[in-house]
Amino acid sequence: MSNAPTRPSRFPLPLAKLGKSGSAAREVLMPQRHLREAALDASRQSAPSGLGLDSGVVRQRMVRRLQQDGLHDERVLQALAGVFRHQFVDSALATQAYEDTSLPIGHGQTISKPSVVGRMIAMLMGGTTAAQQCGLGRVMEIGTGCGYQAAVLAAVAKQVVSIERLKPLHDKAKLNLAAAASANIRLIYGDGRLGFAGAAPFDSIIAAAGGEDLPQAWLDQLAPGGRLVAPMAVPGGRGQVLVVVDHRQEAGVSRFVRSEYEAVLFVPLKSGVM
Repeated sequence: MSNAPTRPSRFPLPLAKLGKSGSAAREVLMPQRHLREAALDASRQSAPSGLGLDSGVVRQRMVRRLQQDGLHDERVLQALAGVFRHQFVDSALATQAYEDTSLPIGHGQTISKPSVVGRMIAMLMGGTTAAQQCGLGRVMEIGTGCGYQAAVLAAVAKQVVSIERLKPLHDKAKLNLAAAASANIRLIYGDGRLGFAGAAPFDSIIAAAGGEDLPQAWLDQLAPGGRLVAPMAVPGGRGQVLVVVDHRQEAGVSRFVRSEYEAVLFVPLKSGVM
């Protein structure tokens, strides 16, 4: 891996509002207003009257807000619009499912904000030319959680291999994804820091937990031309940033080029299983 990280001056998907507070932070819709505004949209479009959380209008409103905030990859937007996020959270939190917020899923874990999920997947899509033209190939996800991100990935990837170290969440994700009928997802109960060598190499790797280092196993399992996107701790306890690593191979020699992007907040990356 390159010793000195590079910081690109601009990225085609700037989401400057993420993680900011105060006057720069965008408004978060409360559940009642969210559904009310969706109903107004539906009436303008002569949509059917049923406007529960299963309504496509509700998901489209979420997607439009993400688009306004800078997420422009149409394939990612369509994938987000096609996944019923409320099916991946506890029923008591379902009315908040289409707000741009993280929500608890138990065991000290959370479901990531839709904007963060979209941002990271768009970063993967911007990797190789093949990914830009045809979508992602084989993806390894570290940290299945409730299965939401895996479901979104499945809409733009050939196959998703997702690893979860917490057995209750692994079991919950199996139920959630069975209901979502995502056939190209393989769930693994195991230590995410070890990756899954049995299915390597992967065209893309995405992590939903951040550590102080990038496990060597991930780099070993990333195919030449592939891209890894993960949160990573900043030295000195100064939070986390999104890190992108591209595996480049020239004249048979591999090198890993690392770039850093905006600040994020993810749960810690841990070893072992529970």
